[in-house]
Amino acid sequence: MAGGSGTRLWPLSRQSEPKQLLPLIDGRSLLELAGDRLEGARLEGGQLVGAISPERRFVCAVEIHRARILASLPWLKDDHFLGEPEGRDTLNAVGFAAAISSLDDADATLAVLTADHRIEPQSEFARALELAFRLVESQPTRFATFGITPSFAATGYGWVERGEAIQISPTGASAPTRDAGAAGAFVAKSFVEKPDRARAEQFLASGRHSWNSGMFVFHAETLLRAIEWFRPESAKGLREIAAAWKSSSQAATIARVYPALPKTSIDVGVMEPASRDPRLSIAVVPMSVRWSDVGSWATLAETLAADDAGNRTTGARALHLDSRRVTVVGDDPSHLVATIGCEDLVIVRTKDATLVCRAADAERVKELAQRVPPPLR
Repeated sequence: MAGGSGTRLWPLSRQSEPKQLLPLIDGRSLLELAGDRLEGARLEGGQLVGAISPERRFVCAVEIHRARILASLPWLKDDHFLGEPEGRDTLNAVGFAAAISSLDDADATLAVLTADHRIEPQSEFARALELAFRLVESQPTRFATFGITPSFAATGYGWVERGEAIQISPTGASAPTRDAGAAGAFVAKSFVEKPDRARAEQFLASGRHSWNSGMFVFHAETLLRAIEWFRPESAKGLREIAAAWKSSSQAATIARVYPALPKTSIDVGVMEPASRDPRLSIAVVPMSVRWSDVGSWATLAETLAADDAGNRTTGARALHLDSRRVTVVGDDPSHLVATIGCEDLVIVRTKDATLVCRAADAERVKELAQRVPPPLR
């Protein structure tokens, strides 16, 4: 999934220049880094054997970014770009991918990954992905998600509660067990999307909750059935799009149907009700990685190297005098940003807009961006 406008990273990220295409990390985009993760994660017979071949890769994003994305990902085939006329949240993006991939392979198992995460090390990502595939292939009515060990009481992430452990045999068969140490996966008891501060503090203290990474593995037909059960209006539209795929009416059908799909996340629309439905099961695979959802200036700062005073810089030059924990971001490496006696600030400078805010208020940038006049939005 490479959609989203990244409004919490305004003014660098714009509707015409979304965050996943910006060279934010060592001169490379988040989308390019996400593509690199597939180079070490090809599965055959439940085993990792190398890179996932381009024939098995799809990218779902807003249609207006097709040319940019194809140019930045040389391995991506044009007919494997799933163009959305507009973003309709993650349930529809995931359903779109499931509906189209199942046309060529009715028994397809899909991994849904995202273009705005930093995940290290690669080896742990690949190990968890391999286990998730085995869990789903051994029980096609199961979804697998990845749980990240939380480091703070995040209100901007989804959370998942771990239940009893799942014992996985070498053949892939699985069953619940109380022996958590032998499992590597757990039954998902509940999902909560973006809790308030009090609940997030409770989740952090419980030791049973993880951040929901937003990445999933599932059998395509199972996901489509779940959308039928829980979000029938979306299911109807996705069926119509799939029926028109590769026909003369493909573009017109997508343009007419997709913008009318109800906007909802995969967590709220499918995972939350699936966790309570006896026809389905959800497994949580712990992923012991350095993970950040690069969705705000605060989380981007965590990916940057800091000087002795905790100041971080990317895309610009910075000079600090008695300043601490100041993050400076720019789009011109020759431009100098200088501070004196500042603490806990975010400064973002572009050619036509400058943002200055307290680091503690970084999550409010989305609110501010909604007030920005359209030429600068």
